[in-house]
Amino acid sequence: MLTRRHIRVKVLQSVYAYNQRPDPNIDIQEKFLLHSIDQMQDLYLLMLQLLLSVQDQAESFLTRSQKKHLATALEKNPSRTFVENKLLQIIAQNTTFNDLIEKKNLNYWQMDNEYVAILFNELRELEWYKTYLTKTETTYKEDQDFVMRIYKEVIAPNDKIYEYLEDKRLTWIDDFPIVNTAIVKMLSKLSENNASALLVPNLYKNVEDREYAVQLFRKVILNEDKLNTEIVGKTPNWDQERIADLDLIILKMGIAEFLYFPSIPVRATINEYLEISKEYSTPKSSIFINGILDKIVKEFGDNGKLNKIGRGLQ
Repeated sequence: MLTRRHIRVKVLQSVYAYNQRPDPNIDIQEKFLLHSIDQMQDLYLLMLQLLLSVQDQAESFLTRSQKKHLATALEKNPSRTFVENKLLQIIAQNTTFNDLIEKKNLNYWQMDNEYVAILFNELRELEWYKTYLTKTETTYKEDQDFVMRIYKEVIAPNDKIYEYLEDKRLTWIDDFPIVNTAIVKMLSKLSENNASALLVPNLYKNVEDREYAVQLFRKVILNEDKLNTEIVGKTPNWDQERIADLDLIILKMGIAEFLYFPSIPVRATINEYLEISKEYSTPKSSIFINGILDKIVKEFGDNGKLNKIGRGLQ
């Protein structure tokens, strides 16, 4: 689920947090870094659970309607198309998913059910939802498309859910787009045959990605003086004190990749940090950072400091 860019963002945030502490401890901050990454899985599970909670809300609504004193014929025999959705049944019955929910004690939507109600009430007003309920029988593909549409058009863009998640855990806001993409991708491929392998994806692509996160964080912190030295003289119009904190960290991370990560291509490093600077720093940061990193790469190439191997030579 994690991309290298998002790992870089997590490291950027962790280095910034480390620098802000009056008594920084690299081991403690490393644990916070890994915990922040692990919490992405919590968010992924919560958003899947939210789909099931909306379905549960629909079933409760049907039950209440049937018990009304003057229930209409439709209320007495309501459509069960949504509450019997085949794809959602696969999720609800998955042992791995349920075990993780229990292990992590993820009961947010039970505790704050009003957010589920907001989504269900919005869903009930949509014409495509009403059309779906008129179907007496549905194919798996129809059920799948319906669930994906709920997620993409009702859940993911909802401002109340966004604010709720931001209030619960600030780092989730950066994780939200990646988790949403991962869920939609998973839903598009999920079937009864592949659920055990597909429903809850691995957080890291491989063990190297986890090690990359740890090593990048440590290299930037432990080599701060050396990395600062590489920046001195490359910023003719800027004193180091005037460089924005995030820009300085981004530069150090880029230089650390040039020096200590031989398998990462130079151009990949520069492109990734330019994109990160556009999103997290000042409007002109990307131009500034691009100029400095290009200058440093040329210098490293001339004096033999760039020791790239394998993929890093690309």
